[in-house]
Amino acid sequence: MKSEWQLLQEKIKERFGETLEIDALLYLIGLQELSHDFKKHKKDDKVNIMHIAICTLLEPYGFYKFKGRDEEGWPHWDLQESVPFLESKHQNKLIVDAIIEYFKKNGFLVI
Repeated sequence: MKSEWQLLQEKIKERFGETLEIDALLYLIGLQELSHDFKKHKKDDKVNIMHIAICTLLEPYGFYKFKGRDEEGWPHWDLQESVPFLESKHQNKLIVDAIIEYFKKNGFLVI
């Protein structure tokens, strides 16, 4: 039986023609949540876009609370609880699980 992560990777490959690494998925989620028209972003903006994804993904776990959008439409969160130090494999699992839940919640992954 395939894992939810494998199923998600298959769906992504169907949609984009290749599987995407976690960083690429974070960037994709951040762009989705930013909701701006497509444009080329500077390196600093790309980091901020990935931060949008992290806040979005960790909000259901209680680490962040959505605060609102600024005058340029960028979303902002308040830190509710510090994310505990996690070993790399546990950090990876948390992010993978959060990505799976994000795509399930948004109807992209139906299990």
